[in-house]
Order: sequence, then C-alpha cells, then structure tokens
Amino acid sequence: MYRISELANRVGLSRSTLLYYEKLGLIKGTRLANGYRTYSDKDVQRLRLLQQLHAGGLTLKECQASLEAKIDRKLLLNRMSQLDEEIAQKQQSRNLLAAMLGESEMKTWHQSLEQTAPDAHFAWLLKQGFNEKEALRLKWLSKDMNEHEQYMADFNIIFDGLKRWGPGSEAETVKALGKIPFTPKAILEIGCGKGIATTVLAHHSSANIMAIDNHQPALDHLAEVAADAGLADRVATKCASMTDLPFDAASFDVIWAEGCAYIMGVTNALKQWSPLLKDNGVLVVSDLVWHTDAPSADRLAFWQKEYPDMTTVDERIAQAQAAGYQVLDNFTLSDDAWKAYFEPLQQRVDGLKETMTESQAIKDIQVELDIYHQGFEQFGYQVFILQKVS
Repeated sequence: MYRISELANRVGLSRSTLLYYEKLGLIKGTRLANGYRTYSDKDVQRLRLLQQLHAGGLTLKECQASLEAKIDRKLLLNRMSQLDEEIAQKQQSRNLLAAMLGESEMKTWHQSLEQTAPDAHFAWLLKQGFNEKEALRLKWLSKDMNEHEQYMADFNIIFDGLKRWGPGSEAETVKALGKIPFTPKAILEIGCGKGIATTVLAHHSSANIMAIDNHQPALDHLAEVAADAGLADRVATKCASMTDLPFDAASFDVIWAEGCAYIMGVTNALKQWSPLLKDNGVLVVSDLVWHTDAPSADRLAFWQKEYPDMTTVDERIAQAQAAGYQVLDNFTLSDDAWKAYFEPLQQRVDGLKETMTESQAIKDIQVELDIYHQGFEQFGYQVFILQKVS
C-alpha cells in the first residue's frame, strides 16, 4: 500500500496532480480511519497505463474513456491526424531556424515574403545588419542572406567583365529621348550602371546629367568614360539608393530609369520619384512585361519566382495614370536590344563555368539565359515615356 506522496514518487507525478486525477475519477484511493489515502499496486499500474495513453496525445477525458471501455479507433485516427499536422508545422519551424543558421538554403522563404510582405521583409533585412544596398541586392539576386556574400562576389566577377548590365541599345535610348516634348536641361539617371545610356544621353542632348547607382566601381568607370569623352562638365555621379534619393523636390525635368525600377517596385518608383520632377517633367522608365495573357507554364513559373510583380503593358499604363502621369508613348525593345545584353553575358558565363563550377550565381544566370534563348514572343522590355500631370 502507498500513501499519496509515495505513489507520486513511484510514478513521477506531483501530489497535486494525483489529487486532480482522483477528482476526475481516474484513480480512487482508500481512505483510512486516520484520514490518509492509500493506494495499491493496481493504482500504480493504472497510472502507468494512463501515462502511456496521455503520451500518445489523448486528453485526460479521452484517456479515461479508453481505460473504462474498448478504445475508439476513430478517436485515435483523428488524434494521429492532428499530431501529423503539428509535426509538419514543427518541422517547418525547424527548417526555418536551420536556414537562418546557415544549415540550409532559405530562398523560398525570402521569395514568399517578397510576395506577401515586401516592405516588412526589406525592413527586417536592414535590422539583420544589411545596409540598404545589400538588402536590395539580396532581395533580387542571391535571395538567401546566408549565401549573399559569396553570391555577390561571384555576381560581380561575372558582370564586371561586361559593358551592358541589361537589355538595351543606343538606338532605342535615342528613340525614347526623341519622344520627350521639350529640350531637357537637367536629367537624373537612376541605376546608371557603367553608364552606357548616360553617355548616349550626354551625346544627344545638352542637359546636365546626374547619374546615380549603388555600385561605386561602376560609377568610377562612368566618370572615367565621361572624362575621356570630354563630358565631365555635364555628367556627375553619385553613389545612392534609388529608394532614398538625396535631391530636392522639382530638381529635374527628366528622370531616366532603364530596367531598374523593378528593384523597388514599379508602382513605388512612380510615386516616390514624381516629387523630384518639375511640373510637366518626364519620367522614362523601362520594365519587363508580359506580351501575352496566356504565357507558357515554364515561363510563367520562372517569372513568378524571379519577378512576381511582372504584369502587362496595359496594367503598367493604368498604374502610371493612377500615379499622376500622362502616357506620352511606349514601345517594345527590339530583339537586337536583348542580344546586345544576353549574348555577351552567355559568353561570359561560358568562360567562367569551369573555374566557378559550384557558383550559385552562375547557375541562376544560366537558367535565366535558357529562358531568353527560347525567344521573346511572350515577354519583353517595354519603354514608357510618362509626363507628370501638373
């Protein structure tokens, strides 16, 4: 016979727990003349069976029912299903923690946040110690904060050997410039890269050009090119983020942004850049768009992952109008503009594959090139010439 404290020690439960079990009718002690409760080996075995049933996920009420009658198989199946769901959720939690610790990749997690909470995602990256430049590049390039440093090192090796960092051509930059209904005096070029479009704008206008990018080596290259071309007096450079431009309102009559607005989101760019334009100023922006309402499954899957904000020409026009712009014109970049970008890029990747066999940057760029090689009938870059409505 065991007193309640002895029983508690034997089965590893507290005295208060046993009193609660007795209140529920799970066990029943014998009260002695002196008022003490005593329990038998039968109670010990019943409690151990109860503990096993409880460990299986059954509630105390369900345990009691299983002790008193034939076990309910449907009850057990339901409980097992609930446990499977809980285990799956716990595994997801563990996977995320492991990814944050660098034990596995977390691209899917970052991509999911970019689609559901892009602003909160960006703010969180800043709190993790990334500066604004790094956070923007992480979102759109490496997509994994644990791989970011090596990824960006590889990415810069690839692109530092190229003149052009995106689709385009001198002829189409001149074409867009010719659609501006006045003579530009002050142009802000955003995301200028090495300055291919910058020099075209300088040669085909008399405007003063402020070229910004967040990659200082590219700006250094542009400054050298401008000086060699005798354009240093009209072309200035500044290392800055497109999301936080250090200029006064109404400073420019033209803002030029070829293939870069997607980084901060086209709709955000339309709103945030507008105050920098003078009344009736013009924003020239190009963006990747769908040219079909029914893209093939492989291309849809690729671009939904790489550029979830990608939409149609009509939708971009509607967004521009909603942001207070009049659409003066728009046109599609030619196949030659694409070839000017991806053919040198393919050659560069081919030349580096043997020495960078494990590079994720190389692998990702090749996947994108494979999509390009299939042709541009379903998507392309569209140039929009937008005038700010006074």
